[in-house]
Amino acid sequence: MKKKYRLRRNKEFQYAYRKGKSLGHPLLVLIYRKTRKPQIRIGFSVSRKFGKAVQRNRIKRQLREILRLQLQQLEQGYDIVFVVRKEAGGASYKELEKAVYNLLKRGKLYRQGDLVQ
Repeated sequence: MKKKYRLRRNKEFQYAYRKGKSLGHPLLVLIYRKTRKPQIRIGFSVSRKFGKAVQRNRIKRQLREILRLQLQQLEQGYDIVFVVRKEAGGASYKELEKAVYNLLKRGKLYRQGDLVQ
């Protein structure tokens, strides 16, 4: 995923946490808020409780790839944060993909008519 689609600063994450809406899933939590910017920006939050740096980076890479493939079908103008829960450590790529799809669908973040799966 290109850097222009990522949330990177702590201030941006904190604003999303404070002003955003959240949806839960056993593997992930989705926090999203509408912005005035023309593009979507996505961030990932993985606690140290999840595991060592290798495990944290691996799950972030998997989530980035899942979202990179779905980027064109998402509504623009949102900041999205995925918070990874500890249970996601044993999840396969397909299970993560289903969790992301489920959360984005429940949050109505897919464009009208672009819903796939």
